[in-house]
Amino acid sequence: MLCSEQIEMEWKQKQFRISDDPSDINVDIVLRLLAGTYWGHRRPRQVIEKLIQNSLCFSLFSGQEQIGFGRVATDYTVFSWLSDLVIADAYCNQGLGAWFLECILNHPSISQTQFVLQTKNAYQLYERFGFTVSDKLMTRKPPAT
Repeated sequence: MLCSEQIEMEWKQKQFRISDDPSDINVDIVLRLLAGTYWGHRRPRQVIEKLIQNSLCFSLFSGQEQIGFGRVATDYTVFSWLSDLVIADAYCNQGLGAWFLECILNHPSISQTQFVLQTKNAYQLYERFGFTVSDKLMTRKPPAT
């Protein structure tokens, strides 16, 4: 169920399109994209399905083909956690990551919230959008099952 504050958005640039419409998401492609990352490669399909249901998700398309995914866990008021931003390798280094990130950060339902994220290797991209490294972030891993 979507928060009543959410406004559905779509952005276009050349043959590329970004959508926040949950019905546009291809779970199989998201699973494959995340399987190629250092952070999401162990997530089973049921976890991917649940995180999609419980997040504001963004899909990046080239024509009709989904080539990217990103999501935000948010309260739509003060806090947004940007996560799982990924673009297929064949489309990297074309400026799509910056455009994708810009659209997500400017989404009217969450643009006024404080964003946080974790990254190992994309500091330069995020710093261009005002993110700064902080030593104040604490994390807690889920209990072992």
